[in-house]
Amino acid sequence: MSVLIDPSAWPGPRGLLWSHLVSDVSVEELHAFAEALGVPRRAFDRDHYDVPETVYARAVALGAEEVPARELVARLTAAGLRRRRTRNATGGTGGPA
Repeated sequence: MSVLIDPSAWPGPRGLLWSHLVSDVSVEELHAFAEALGVPRRAFDRDHYDVPETVYARAVALGAEEVPARELVARLTAAGLRRRRTRNATGGTGGPA
């Protein structure tokens, strides 16, 4: 298993800082880990889960590897699992980040 988590540094809802949770093995592995962590499927966004700082320590305790954000993206990309947002016909991204 190779689930990665970056530091809680991204401002988000409820005044919390958020992390990204990814797998550099498979999306199935990521979904299974998130389910074990108690993170709802609605937190999944293309290739990662957004997780609040309140679950960070539990994710690490369950085996997530703490890595800097740049390494997380590099490993996700190297694994061929990075899914970038596509642009729509008007040049927009088609939705929020």
